[in-house]
Amino acid sequence: MAIVAITGAGRGIGLELARQHVAAGDQVLALVRDPQGATSLADLAASSGGSLTVHQMDVGNDASVKAGAADTGSAAIDILYNVAGIAGPEAPELDGADWAAWDDTNRIMVQGPLRVLHAFLPRLGAGAKVINISSQLAASTWPYGGFYAYVAAKAGLNRMMRSVAVDLKDRGVIIGLVHPGWVKTDMGGEGADLTPEESATGIRNVAANWTLETSGDFLKWNGETHAW
Repeated sequence: MAIVAITGAGRGIGLELARQHVAAGDQVLALVRDPQGATSLADLAASSGGSLTVHQMDVGNDASVKAGAADTGSAAIDILYNVAGIAGPEAPELDGADWAAWDDTNRIMVQGPLRVLHAFLPRLGAGAKVINISSQLAASTWPYGGFYAYVAAKAGLNRMMRSVAVDLKDRGVIIGLVHPGWVKTDMGGEGADLTPEESATGIRNVAANWTLETSGDFLKWNGETHAW
């Protein structure tokens, strides 16, 4: 049995990762900004026989992250999934930008995963894995425009976590970056390629095979290396 912590566990990929890890017999610490609104997660917790617990955590707020991590106890974490995120401003940004929305995007998508890592780091031992949900939009190979705040945040997340991988290698902590595919979620829309079930299954398989030698790599949900 693994102990698994998941941010953004209330919906989409995070919720499906929680569901699959419960089915696999793992203990799941489900971290969500609004537990009262996460009805599907509450239903999963109620049917889990105690193997899933729900904890409030807003990854954009330092005090909330610290309190949420403390609420999960002190047991060592085997896998930490940084899933929580937002789409960022969607309006055209060539002629101007919503800088407050940019700040929110950076606070949640770049600072957030690092806050969460800080909070759980004392509980991450050799062999522990921190799997960060990134995006193909983070890569310089992405051939389209737009989504400036989002692409900047995801690119920043990737480069930051590659540095974290170097700094944690001596401790044996493995860092992963995953493009989850284009997924049928609130953010991805119904026209996307993959279901949350397909994406989460792929992410779990990739996470299971991640090694210290490949710490800091950027992979796709199907295990292929993603070009930067």
